[in-house]
Amino acid sequence: MSTLSKLQDESSSPLVEVRDLKVYFPIRSGILQRQTNVFKAVDGVSFSVPAGKTVGLLGESGSGKTTIGRTLVKLIAATSGEALWKGKDILPMSEREFRPLRRRIQYIFQDPFGSLNPRITIARIIGEALEIHFKEMNASEREDRVASLLRRVGLQPEMGRRYPHEFSGGQRQRIGIARALAVEPEFLICDEPVSALDVSVQAQIVNLLQDIQEELGLAMLFIAHDLAVVEHISDSVLVLHRGKIVELGPSREVLEDPQDPYTRELLAAVPRI
Repeated sequence: MSTLSKLQDESSSPLVEVRDLKVYFPIRSGILQRQTNVFKAVDGVSFSVPAGKTVGLLGESGSGKTTIGRTLVKLIAATSGEALWKGKDILPMSEREFRPLRRRIQYIFQDPFGSLNPRITIARIIGEALEIHFKEMNASEREDRVASLLRRVGLQPEMGRRYPHEFSGGQRQRIGIARALAVEPEFLICDEPVSALDVSVQAQIVNLLQDIQEELGLAMLFIAHDLAVVEHISDSVLVLHRGKIVELGPSREVLEDPQDPYTRELLAAVPRI
């Protein structure tokens, strides 16, 4: 049976459905910088993310994983294809049309320090999202909400008075998660959220994300190159190679009995004790 014919979990309807997504970047050369070719970062990718489920997107660096994630939040323009949010294609939307959906689709970055404004406090960073999306909240309500979010991710409310540089990498990632949760999203795109952290901290962040997902019923696209992390947190897995999906299916099935040669190479490259 071909791996591409395997079906994802159909017990729940897809919250996000990607159809034949292509993202090409021009290659230019010469003094006039004329386009001579294209780089096919994502080349005809299709998949779905059911409501309340976690889909792992697995592949080596340069395979197109992050490009897919950033295209789904319109940080990168798609060349062609569709990305359906509850049946409605978001790719052709203008920024004004897409703005109401930004609170529903949140992105957690690989580098939490780079995504946090170093000049303002943590409470202000999280509170800004509340000011934008919950205009009816007063200052006291925002303060209470920020304190609640910090507790939810394992930090103390008084830490809100500190600045990003005063935290460890794992704590900064918790802050990034709190900021994403502030706007009550339905879908989280987690872009290598633990790859820059120590192994012990990785486990804490993965377990935190898993607890939040189960508690709030969020859907997640979890982008990673770490097989163990993907297997632990994901219901199903997509294996990406040079912009194409080469294998998909339930995470345990794909990672314990891979059918595609590339997936087997990934597994073989993992150090074993």
